[in-house]
Amino acid sequence: MTAQLIVAVASGKGGTGKTTVATNLVRAAAAMGQAVSYVDCDVEEPNGHLFLKPRLDRRQLVYVPVPEVDPAKCTACGRCGEICRFSAIIVIAGQVMTFANMCHGCGGCMLVCPEQAIVEQGRVIGVVEEGRSGGTGFVHGRLNVGEAMSPPLIKAVRSAAGRGVLTIVDAPPGTSCPVITAVRDADFVLLVTEPTPFGLHDLGLALDMLKELARPHAVVVNRATPGNNLARDFCRERGVGILAEIPEDRRVAEAYSRGELAFAVVPGFGDRVSGLLTSVLKEAGR
Repeated sequence: MTAQLIVAVASGKGGTGKTTVATNLVRAAAAMGQAVSYVDCDVEEPNGHLFLKPRLDRRQLVYVPVPEVDPAKCTACGRCGEICRFSAIIVIAGQVMTFANMCHGCGGCMLVCPEQAIVEQGRVIGVVEEGRSGGTGFVHGRLNVGEAMSPPLIKAVRSAAGRGVLTIVDAPPGTSCPVITAVRDADFVLLVTEPTPFGLHDLGLALDMLKELARPHAVVVNRATPGNNLARDFCRERGVGILAEIPEDRRVAEAYSRGELAFAVVPGFGDRVSGLLTSVLKEAGR
């Protein structure tokens, strides 16, 4: 039976092995007969395709609305600039100036303009690409270089993925708006951490974020070493469960460097990841 479930894989910082966990979970799900899709929401640096090697056959540009001012109608009253919190539109010396890269596309300036001198035009911020990796669905986004805001593109990626199968969402690292956009409607969130003071500090920030979002969650400790109980002690103090500890293994790092899934080439790794997936489905009640 296919689990209709959205599992987000996130981390408080980059470099913890988040994409390694997410892509290998996808392969484990497919091996178990689950209909599964991989959704890469790390749109600034998507790299899941390097391991899943999908055949991409659909491409859609993503736009955000930005203001365009008709100088023949504009009286430079300044109301547009007053409502914009991000100074994407301002009035200086009787001239209206717009800064498209700072615009959040709220449409407020257009609504308050008494002369109806402002209209919205679409500006391309990136692209959503879809395809298949074997029998696995694949969606990712690519944010244009220099763009400041990724949430609109992440929303488009999530929308393209839809629901109906087991969906593994590879979230951006950190705890800011892009991460929240990626995980806010997830049925379950896996937080990948390293058992180091830096890793656990950022894990604490991620746990605070998920508490605010009220998302069910648990932790995966990556690169665990014998005798290192930092992550166990930390998670016990925070009252969060650890679903798996993935040992430090040079063979996993070597597979990563070659763009290979450890599930397929590192003995025993597939069983470990399959066990993690089973635990996730159990925790999520599926």
